Amino acid sequence: MGILEKIADIEKEISKTQKNKATEYHLGLLKAKLAKYRVQLLDPGKSAVKGEGFDVMKSGDARVALIGFPSVGKSTLLNKLTNTHSEACAYEFTTLTCIPGKIEYNGANIQLLDLPGIIEGAAQGKGRGRQVIAVARTADLIMIMLDATKSATQKELLEAELEAVGIRLNTQRPNVYFKIKTGGGISFNATCKLTTLTEKMVYHILHDYKIFNAEVLIREDITVDEFIDVVLGNRKYIQAIYCYNKIDSITIEQIDELARTPKTVVMSCEMDLNMDYLVETIWKNLNLLRVYTKKRGEYPDFEGGLIIRAGSTIEHVCHAIHRSLAAEFKYALVWGRSAKHNPQRVGLSHLVDNEDVIQVVKRR
Repeated sequence: MGILEKIADIEKEISKTQKNKATEYHLGLLKAKLAKYRVQLLDPGKSAVKGEGFDVMKSGDARVALIGFPSVGKSTLLNKLTNTHSEACAYEFTTLTCIPGKIEYNGANIQLLDLPGIIEGAAQGKGRGRQVIAVARTADLIMIMLDATKSATQKELLEAELEAVGIRLNTQRPNVYFKIKTGGGISFNATCKLTTLTEKMVYHILHDYKIFNAEVLIREDITVDEFIDVVLGNRKYIQAIYCYNKIDSITIEQIDELARTPKTVVMSCEMDLNMDYLVETIWKNLNLLRVYTKKRGEYPDFEGGLIIRAGSTIEHVCHAIHRSLAAEFKYALVWGRSAKHNPQRVGLSHLVDNEDVIQVVKRR
């Protein structure tokens, strides 16, 4: 029996099993087996024949991947937002490879990738699904393109395909400490009350993955699926926004209902509706900051600026300027939101905020 047949059998058994307290343990073991087979499916091994992938160099300050079914307007959106031309036609599967473009916004260069439309079953490799999803795993933000004229199931199908290959949308990594050891058996501790996961279930899941010596410390109430994600360690936690195209073909009441959904942007590529708000939403969800530098005795350089991630410190700013600057660092002067007073003398661990002005002083 092949891996696809095993996955289908387990999914069938899970769907038939009633979900209650008595079956929680059995369902947990089935989900662990399902996750193991899916990993084998995505990584067939060295003996497998490798297909042609999408070799796109990562450039700019961030990468955004366009994911969606065929003919939802991905190529048209790329043409509107960037100077790149991607063929857009009325028939499906116009785009057959990955086409990169560049959005310039707030001084940042954001790489936008137009990927071929995926079909149901992409997680099993149908319709170049593996190559598309492999590129999506490298993105900082996933933009899921949807057709406003079609049913709501399209969103659920796309989420299920991404979920099946280990991409977790709009969630954080579970607060669990997990470390494989060389001996001593399995040490299990929890600092909170667990409603679905039990110690016995943890032991059996680890044994199913042939892990017999490990330390497990759970700091929040998690599900069986989340614990399996921690054990596998290859899950990608990526922010996503949902973009509904073709709103010029539906009623104002339907537009209003879609627009009120969290992490959702409604737009029309054909009529250039809401394009500016879409770019602004991309910027906000990428969590990028723009900071400015200044030399001693001179005005700040407001023309250039540095683009860094939210949560960055002065050390990250030093690395962005030059890789050797942190080693010669003495102190920094900061003007802006992150400073208690202007200027504030800070060290490498100081967290910067958007629009801060920074002057780095080196050791002589």
